[in-house]
Amino acid sequence: MQDTAGDAIPATDPIALFDAWLAEARASEPNDPEAMALATATPDGAPSVRMVLLKGHGPQNQFGFTFYTNAQSRKGGEILANSKAALLFHWKSLRRQVRIEGPLAEVSAAEADAYFHSRAPASQIGSAASDQSRPLDSRETYLARVEAFERELAGREVPRPPHWTGFRLAPERMEFWLDRRHRLHERRLFVRRPEAAREGPGGWTSTLLYP
Repeated sequence: MQDTAGDAIPATDPIALFDAWLAEARASEPNDPEAMALATATPDGAPSVRMVLLKGHGPQNQFGFTFYTNAQSRKGGEILANSKAALLFHWKSLRRQVRIEGPLAEVSAAEADAYFHSRAPASQIGSAASDQSRPLDSRETYLARVEAFERELAGREVPRPPHWTGFRLAPERMEFWLDRRHRLHERRLFVRRPEAAREGPGGWTSTLLYP
């Protein structure tokens, strides 16, 4: 009954390991391998979670995991009030998951501009027309706002709303989980040493965890 296979999660650079797992997910997941659950909380600890898309990661991304959102949304308000957050990637096709924890910091205006204008024009207009997370009387109201923006901005660049921005999570803890037979799962936790510089790789300790 026992799974006798050796450790499948190596004690290596967790960013490089994440790169390898994400590459495999991109080849096997039917939809959105970059989808991740983002957990935030209010200053008094009330949690909330939702799915967002990873838009950059790794040392080349100023050592972090980046996503974009409306800073006036519920998650944006929670992030600005409490920068501590957690991410979860779950790749069902690979029977793997990765948990990442650390503080969030806002990206630069130049980064936000560059990503906003890389999106499809319809997506840019949809974001500009949305009061994200606020009450909406009907879907028709939102679609009418989208149409109004399309008419107003026809043939022009869509300006990025000042509240539409990105955040980067600097990982302090990364846990890799691998499904095993009979629920004898494998888990390895990487913890970044406090004295390690956050701008680059290295400075991690790791240990296996009981499943």
